[in-house]
Amino acid sequence: MARAGEATGQADLSVKRKKGRSFWWIVHSWLGLKLSIFLSFILLTGTLAVFAHEIDWLVTPAMRVTPQDAPQASWGKLAEAAARTDPSARLQTLYAPLDPWFAAEAWMDHGKGAPSRVYIDPWTAQVTGTHGWANAHRFLRQVHRHLMLPTKIGIPIVCSLALLLVISLVTGIVTYRKWWRGFLRRPRGGDARRLTGDLHRLGGLWSLWFVALIAATGIWYLVETLGGNASVPELPEVTISAPLPTGAALDRLGEVVHRKRPTLQIREIRFTEDNGVIFLGQDQAWLVRDRANGVAVDPSTGRVTMSLDGRDLSVHQRISEMADPLHFGTLGGIATKIIWFVFGALLTALAVTGATIYTLRLAKEGQAAQRKLKVAWAGMGAWAYVCTALVLLALALTPGAIVGAS
Repeated sequence: MARAGEATGQADLSVKRKKGRSFWWIVHSWLGLKLSIFLSFILLTGTLAVFAHEIDWLVTPAMRVTPQDAPQASWGKLAEAAARTDPSARLQTLYAPLDPWFAAEAWMDHGKGAPSRVYIDPWTAQVTGTHGWANAHRFLRQVHRHLMLPTKIGIPIVCSLALLLVISLVTGIVTYRKWWRGFLRRPRGGDARRLTGDLHRLGGLWSLWFVALIAATGIWYLVETLGGNASVPELPEVTISAPLPTGAALDRLGEVVHRKRPTLQIREIRFTEDNGVIFLGQDQAWLVRDRANGVAVDPSTGRVTMSLDGRDLSVHQRISEMADPLHFGTLGGIATKIIWFVFGALLTALAVTGATIYTLRLAKEGQAAQRKLKVAWAGMGAWAYVCTALVLLALALTPGAIVGAS
């Protein structure tokens, strides 16, 4: 009798576990299906955004240069070349080449509207061409970040998907029994639903770390938008009595910066009317944006007004500065960008296959593909219209949003 009671208890426990897994599977599949259109769109644009600069490089001849075995032109010469393209415009920002085959880039402020771009050969200091503000990078960044909506509205909408990723991560692990054994499990064939399910689980396992990373950074962006952003150092204001420097005058300021911070690798120079010239880049702090390291100089006197060092950041500031390199995979150059692109594509595929699994489960044998699409659309319910409307709205707002803002 005791053994019979024990067996009954074990059976009841097994039933409860199955019901528990069934519940979490329903949560996992329900969320994945309802928001699959919107989630796939955001994941796809984020994946493409990893190589947004490279996409622009492919379609914009002025951005392409031939690397040379010679010293590059000075910052002053690059700034001077950019300023000569339009004397009526103000040089706003100057960027170092992203890679040896990229041109240097300058942003020119025309007083209203978005700035224009000037591309300069970093070895010859010759202008290779100009371009408007709109490009692939701006489109992918803005549509992925806030759907071309005002940031206070768009960012929370997009970043709410990070919560969906967390739920999907947890429920996927809970419903996949002994998931740690599945990393090398070969997908089964012979049945479309079975094959799709196996591929979905296999891809999910290998991308666990990536899902956790993207979810964590996405939640952080949400926290920032809701008021939890880290403080930004306020630069001292200066009175500028002469035009902002280019040519030899800018190079002299660069020497001042080098004496102050010999290890600073300058990647960006901002020419501001209130805070002077700001040299930004990478130094000894790892995994921070260029803006975390910098030196501000008063161009009228050559005096350093502030020096920023990424090693001095608070924990809050450090998290803020490391979010972008981790989210977009720029921390290790082209190598990590390739990894992020591959896993981003895998994550996008998971969103698509998740909806496919649901469709294959409900669709009857022998039904046409068109019918299966109707089943999936019906399963999404009102969310299908909401998600589609968000995507179409973002695309409709694109022309005005890209051209009208910097």
